[in-house]
Amino acid sequence: MDAVSNRFRAAIKSKKFIVTAEVMPPKGGNPQHMIEMANCLKDWVHAVNVTDGSRAVLRMSSLACSVLLHQAGIEPICQITGRDRNAIALQADLMGAHALGIRNVLALTGDPLKAGDHPKAKPVHELDSIRLLRLIRQLNQGIDYNEKAMNDGALDIFPGAAVDPQSASWSGLQSRFERKLTSGARFFQSQLISDFDKLEKFMDQIAVGCDRPILAGVFLLKSAKNAAFINRCVPGVNIPQHLIDRLDTASDPLREGMKIAAEQVQAARQLCQGVHMMAVRREDLIPEILEMAGVEPQTRSQTSADLAPALSPADV
Repeated sequence: MDAVSNRFRAAIKSKKFIVTAEVMPPKGGNPQHMIEMANCLKDWVHAVNVTDGSRAVLRMSSLACSVLLHQAGIEPICQITGRDRNAIALQADLMGAHALGIRNVLALTGDPLKAGDHPKAKPVHELDSIRLLRLIRQLNQGIDYNEKAMNDGALDIFPGAAVDPQSASWSGLQSRFERKLTSGARFFQSQLISDFDKLEKFMDQIAVGCDRPILAGVFLLKSAKNAAFINRCVPGVNIPQHLIDRLDTASDPLREGMKIAAEQVQAARQLCQGVHMMAVRREDLIPEILEMAGVEPQTRSQTSADLAPALSPADV
């Protein structure tokens, strides 16, 4: 496995505090801005997530964007949803990802189409996130969806899953988390965290002893208006009023939002094994937020041990 495909998995194996961030694929054929944003993150994170039709809005293929980042020396986490592809297409994309050097995959069900810009498109949903995790486990064992041997070699995909510690259904959260664990998830990235008491409860009561890194989602709030929009439009998220008031009264709301994000990174460091940074259209500010939070660039702390071979397909 080449070094670009290795840092994230090796850092997890070494029990490091994991930092990932998210970039948005372009809506069109020019990926320059996405690559520029990812380059800003390169030295500060272990890997960069590429979204797959997030909010059911049309964007460039997450697989194509992941390959572009890999070619630029940036380790990607390719998000793949079951919403838009059947089992044949999902397997084909996973095989292609492996052949092109993409190893990290976040398995998702996908946001509902009615929320996006193509509400009349037809969903597939043959596989949800849990079934997709199971499929990846089979492909890593050299067996396809129909339990037939793959004559041209097994895959080596490192699969992750999403988790929402703020879910309204505690029993449902526990059930899905445990099913994702048993289906092969090797890491978890959370939705935007606004209630760190709920994150602590999740870590103490559900994730305890799972031996998988939980990465808390930290979102850059740019203004009180931005926070109100998220409360209105993002299910399961409730930005506390005291944070909205801080943004509303700040002389520089964006700078105040960065301070809030840095405080949340510091809070997450006390509770879980990593953070997943989200700053839509301002990914270039993530390094400064991490620096404000006392997180060093990942390249500075990297050792020769980090470049050693990571988990083998058998470990997945």
